[in-house]
Amino acid sequence: MSDPAPTPPSGRVVLTTGANSGIGLATALELARRGFVSVGSVRSEAKAERLRAEAAEADLTVHTVEFDVTDADACAAAVDDVVARFGGLYGVVNNAGYSLTGAIEDCSDDQARHILETMVVAPMRLARLALPHLRRGDGGRIVNVSSIYGRTTTPLSGWYQASKHALEGVTDALRMEVAADGVQVVLIEPGGFRTGIWEEFDHDTEQGAAASRYGTAYTRARRTMELTSPLMGDPAACARVIARALSLRSPKPRYLVGADAHVLAAAFALTPTPLRDRITRAVMGL
Repeated sequence: MSDPAPTPPSGRVVLTTGANSGIGLATALELARRGFVSVGSVRSEAKAERLRAEAAEADLTVHTVEFDVTDADACAAAVDDVVARFGGLYGVVNNAGYSLTGAIEDCSDDQARHILETMVVAPMRLARLALPHLRRGDGGRIVNVSSIYGRTTTPLSGWYQASKHALEGVTDALRMEVAADGVQVVLIEPGGFRTGIWEEFDHDTEQGAAASRYGTAYTRARRTMELTSPLMGDPAACARVIARALSLRSPKPRYLVGADAHVLAAAFALTPTPLRDRITRAVMGL
């Protein structure tokens, strides 16, 4: 179910997926604040109600559309719905996703397929569906929310990182393919921000510590997160970068967001792989 269609506004219409919490919620609000027609995707009416309530509390209007990004037919219907209700589409922010923490040996095929479907196939599907509408505008945008894990690799996050590495690869290809049409494609690479994925991390590491041969590594990962979580950034900071990428005439191809992301990217690039492996294994107890 979607909220009632308003009179088509004059602002640029942007669809943000996964808009009920974290970076997605902050982005939907920031775009509305900047005068975009902000449409947030959610997976249930209850989440839609929460999103609209958050917007109302901030004295903003965020519209909603309800669908699961892994449902191809629902994605197509959602894009058609947004275009019909608002008279066009200027941008898509592919943010929907979740955390999967687990050693490669501990993750099933189904878990691997689902995270790749959610965070690689689904964003590209929505980009493909949106492109005919973006070409009709005055320089449409596709913004894909990746992660510092799109550039780096650590133990216990292999399949999550695989999805982000893959997202970066297909995004780079798409950027070049559609540039001649005036559609610009941007990657956002956040470091640690306070979002709901850390609740999933807590659950996964607790389960792993109890049942896996890599229990020590899960325990150390959890303790490290507990120590660093107070230093995590506000999702609103990431939302402002996303809004800027949608607003600038010539945005950068990618934006590292957060001091930790900059430090990790530099360290990963400058440290020889064997040394990096030894340090990581010592820290994680592997």
